[in-house]
Amino acid sequence: MKYDPRGLSPQEVEQSRSRHGENIITPPKDDSVWRLFVEKFRDPIIRVLLVAACLSLAVAFIDRDFTETIGILCAIVLATCVGFWFEWDAMRRFRRLNRVNDDVPVKVMREGTVREIPRREVVVGDVVYVENGETVPADGVLAEAVSLRINESTLTGEPEVDKTVDSRHFDPDATYPSNELLRGTTVVDGYGVMVVRAVGDGTEAGKVTLQSAAENDVQTPLNRQLTRLSRMIGRLGIVLAVVIFAAMLIKAFAGGGLAASGWVHISKEVLHIFMVSVAIIVMAVPEGLPMSITLSLAMSMRRMLRTNNLVRRMHACETMGAVTVICTDKTGTLTQNRMHLHELVRYDDTGDSLLAEVIALNSTAFLDADNHIIGNPTEGALLGWLREGGYDYARLREEAKIIDRLTFTTERKYMATVIRSGVNGRQILCVKGAPEIVRAMCRPDGKDREVREQLLAFQHRAMRTLAVAWAETDEQECERAIARGDLRFAAVAAIADPVREDVPAAVARCMNAGIGIKIVTGDTPATAREIARQIGLWGASDGDGSAMTGMEFAALSDEELLGRIGGLKILARARPLDKQRLVRLLQQQGEVVAVTGDGTNDAPALNFADVGLSMGTGTSVAKDASDITLLDDSFASIATAVMWGRSLYRNIQRFVLFQLTINFAAIIVVFIGAVFGTEIPLTVVQILWVNIIMDTFAAMAMASLPPRREVMDEPPRPRDEFIITPAMARTIFTCGITFVAVLLGMLFYWETACGTVTVRQLTVFFTTFVFLQFWNMFNAKGFETRESVFACIRGCREFFGILLCIAVGQVLIVQFGGEVFRVVPLGWRDWCWIVGMTSLIAIFGEIVRALRRRCRHRV
Repeated sequence: MKYDPRGLSPQEVEQSRSRHGENIITPPKDDSVWRLFVEKFRDPIIRVLLVAACLSLAVAFIDRDFTETIGILCAIVLATCVGFWFEWDAMRRFRRLNRVNDDVPVKVMREGTVREIPRREVVVGDVVYVENGETVPADGVLAEAVSLRINESTLTGEPEVDKTVDSRHFDPDATYPSNELLRGTTVVDGYGVMVVRAVGDGTEAGKVTLQSAAENDVQTPLNRQLTRLSRMIGRLGIVLAVVIFAAMLIKAFAGGGLAASGWVHISKEVLHIFMVSVAIIVMAVPEGLPMSITLSLAMSMRRMLRTNNLVRRMHACETMGAVTVICTDKTGTLTQNRMHLHELVRYDDTGDSLLAEVIALNSTAFLDADNHIIGNPTEGALLGWLREGGYDYARLREEAKIIDRLTFTTERKYMATVIRSGVNGRQILCVKGAPEIVRAMCRPDGKDREVREQLLAFQHRAMRTLAVAWAETDEQECERAIARGDLRFAAVAAIADPVREDVPAAVARCMNAGIGIKIVTGDTPATAREIARQIGLWGASDGDGSAMTGMEFAALSDEELLGRIGGLKILARARPLDKQRLVRLLQQQGEVVAVTGDGTNDAPALNFADVGLSMGTGTSVAKDASDITLLDDSFASIATAVMWGRSLYRNIQRFVLFQLTINFAAIIVVFIGAVFGTEIPLTVVQILWVNIIMDTFAAMAMASLPPRREVMDEPPRPRDEFIITPAMARTIFTCGITFVAVLLGMLFYWETACGTVTVRQLTVFFTTFVFLQFWNMFNAKGFETRESVFACIRGCREFFGILLCIAVGQVLIVQFGGEVFRVVPLGWRDWCWIVGMTSLIAIFGEIVRALRRRCRHRV
């Protein structure tokens, strides 16, 4: 590239800064605590509760009884505050987005003089000098490059790429052009001069950060379900209220007494009928549902932390259960992100000690005490192989002497070192590099075909290959020694980034659960396909249509891609915004998308996905954009999170089943009472206790149920599936009618046989009502399970403990509640009769479920 070697003048600097801005990336704004709290009131059921609270408050001012209003308000406060607290607490666990130190000095050419300026002052057009160990301050085009290697892992996920200004050595498949440097990447080796073309928010890193902080308006599957439920409940409550209002009004006027009364009496009676109708609307609203969902999500957040899933956004717990597609990166998620020497094939009789010395001395990498590689990952893999074989590479380096060295360059494709050997005392030329280049330097040995076949086998398995050669020499310079040739071809090393041991099983679990998996990586197509094969994603039936490169992806329109992404399994050489675009297109097709990633390049996709999963060792930008962080960096934790999410949704369904059954029964009883003149014989204090059972205790009981592996044998639920399934509706109707028949039957029998209802009978009625709910919890627990509700008692100790509290609480209230609860003590025969008769609800339900399970097993 042509450029002015004198750099910019002060006037040109100011003009460039005014036109393109400062070299500062605008950090995303943190959500305020107040905004986080207010968001809790956007829950659709909370909104219905707020309307119900207003209606209840209006009636309370007339009746001078604020009990119901206080109960609804308490439910609202508890649900919102608990949700707010757990999300705020989770946010504190996350490190906030890194504030880049924009005062780091950068070497630039200004007015013919090289000077150091703060990074923030770099402008478009500046001539910048970078060398080994430095971070690139802005995006630019190379003007000069000497042995330049760049770590682009923060943007592409891949550790090292070669950069050059020689177009003959450009990599056509590279994610970014071979003559461009990008902000935030680091220089691993060599030296370069670049001309800045973009700064601040205009850089690739700036665009990625901007997208990672952009507002995401994707509604969670659970929110969509609750919106539908709230609309249904609201409409149903209004219809029932209108029907009851009309029925009671017709009854009042049909008797003739109301029509003959004065307007004052008529007004009071109509107002009373209206209050009863409003009470129906309030009763139809499941006050405990928000609390149940919040408790379930909060408890899941804490429990998932034990399985290495740190949840930041509460609804992500449940959304994982609805995921239909997982877009995962490769390096560090599917693989260990640690180069390992898979195999070393020997081709001559070089002694082990001498070969170890040739490898150790012709390298600039190091290993720390924990075998972590410092420097070039490929060279580090060779050193790791030496250490595993019992050779101390550091001691070999100490005992030998380096005379001359040629570092690796894109043009040469090899590295050479002349040493004075500590093994045999002779002067040796050591060479390693691309096998085809090193092979051409070596003396003929008749093994060309054997070497070609071996290299081809390694390449088909997407392994990096390096050849090692050596020769005795009396030359002091590497170039003169290489020119003489006559090297001995010693070995070929096959190096790979191994797949994590637990990934294939985790991938199989997700695929068996009906979840599609797509690998999105900056690596080559061949490497991506090999990794996909190793984890069980790529098979013999997969053709070219199942894989695509980033360049091909970018060249197609959205309409063209919508027809292809369904069968896509690999997107190789992908750029950061390719992953985000893929997520958006999948969502347009109705998919619920989870994205995994650990680099800054993954942040936009993590942000726009239905669930973003970052790695615990990933960048802070990725973590900040994600919903869940996998503390162990394991893909297996994703499968666990899916299991938790599906189980959580099932628990929420169980609570909806339980509460709507009671609501249905109570509404029918009130409806019949309003039409036929019989009112439900429960006091306000008794109703308060019943509501506590229906809301708090039931919510805690259902939320405490552990996840079940059986949910992973089912396909993902449809994105727009209603939370109340046909099976739930049948159960709600059947149990509800049974409750109504039992409760009204008791009242009808007492009034017919005795002419009146005594306090003792009302105590029996109250206790029967409570124990019907008690046993109905077993039916709710057994919904959609493959085993008896009485199984797994040890794993459900919290559930059975809560049930015990309800039973003990009811016994204490009846035996000692007295006039406060309008009860009298019951004898042991009464208790046996009540418990025994109401238990038929659970027993009959268990028989029905057992028959269904047997029928399914036969099928």
